[in-house]
Amino acid sequence: MKQYKAYFIDLDGTMYRGNEPIPGAAEFVEFIRNQSVPFMFLTNNSSSRPEQVAEKLNNMGITARDGLVFTSSLATANYVTSLQEKAKVYVIGEEGLYAALEQEGHEITEQGADYVIIGIDRNISYEKLSMACLNVRNGAKLISTNKDAAIPTDRGMLPGNGALTSVISVSTGIEPTFVGKPEAIAMELALSRVGLEKSEVLMVGDNYETDILAGINAGLDTLMVETGVTSFKDIQHMIKQPTYKVKDLYDWLKQ
Repeated sequence: MKQYKAYFIDLDGTMYRGNEPIPGAAEFVEFIRNQSVPFMFLTNNSSSRPEQVAEKLNNMGITARDGLVFTSSLATANYVTSLQEKAKVYVIGEEGLYAALEQEGHEITEQGADYVIIGIDRNISYEKLSMACLNVRNGAKLISTNKDAAIPTDRGMLPGNGALTSVISVSTGIEPTFVGKPEAIAMELALSRVGLEKSEVLMVGDNYETDILAGINAGLDTLMVETGVTSFKDIQHMIKQPTYKVKDLYDWLKQ
């Protein structure tokens, strides 16, 4: 078994389901901590601040701190900075996205935006979407935290940020730039944080369309677990397969 110098770890479906930890998650994190191997939690969740995500993990017995959590909001804010420092941004999203953009020094505005930034917003309204479309039609570039069409919840699969983004894209005819998994943008930003080569990092996740393709697109080895969205049967026809497949993280620890 190849030894890796760092792990990128997905959250929902890999570490927990809703508010319940997945068996083996805490033991897996504890194992790599004891091996002094760096790791980072990578999530398409744009609604929460890193410290909120870390608190949730710690409450489940999974050791974490905010510096180990890299959300799609942080990735998006970093990406905007790489394009333009101190940009004017119109934002649709929740606390995590606003906090990340403000921390980077970007100005939140209603009109005259350089960029329209959209993340999940569970209080979405016609007016918010209208303002986004008007800014895009006036020349603002459209950036979305992630393309998740649906997200798993306790109620079942509900509309994700990709579905919200499509309203703006269809209305304006402008294709968005997506930042989060499976896009390489978030992965490259995460790699820059750990300062390692692609061959030295393993991406761990449950969702083939986001976690595993993110690793594949970025040139990382991947470990897929069958504890969340995707089953091994679902991907048996795929040409691009995960580097490793295990039923759960307990199985990985046994190897």
